[in-house]
Amino acid sequence: MRGVPEVTDADFAAEVIGAELPVLVEFTADWCPPCRQMAPVLSALAAQEAGRLKVVQLNVDANPGTTNAYKVLSMPTFMVFRDGRPVRSMVGARPERRLREELEDVL
Repeated sequence: MRGVPEVTDADFAAEVIGAELPVLVEFTADWCPPCRQMAPVLSALAAQEAGRLKVVQLNVDANPGTTNAYKVLSMPTFMVFRDGRPVRSMVGARPERRLREELEDVL
């Protein structure tokens, strides 16, 4: 996805848990149509909120350790991490406006 880096089990702690900014993680899968539908929304969000919010994605099939650790069962799942802890979890595709509203109180 353009503008949205991928994280893995190997670098999740460094890229997400250790991040200075709040981090929005999309738990995604290649076979997930709603995940693909969210790609342009997340790219736009990453560009517009650069410096305020870090946006990354994690492929659940390739990274079962992190996926299981956070009990992610449905795709897409969006999880916001702040100061190394998950502070919000949202399941399912959503319009950009709704996603922004849901993120506003955790930024």
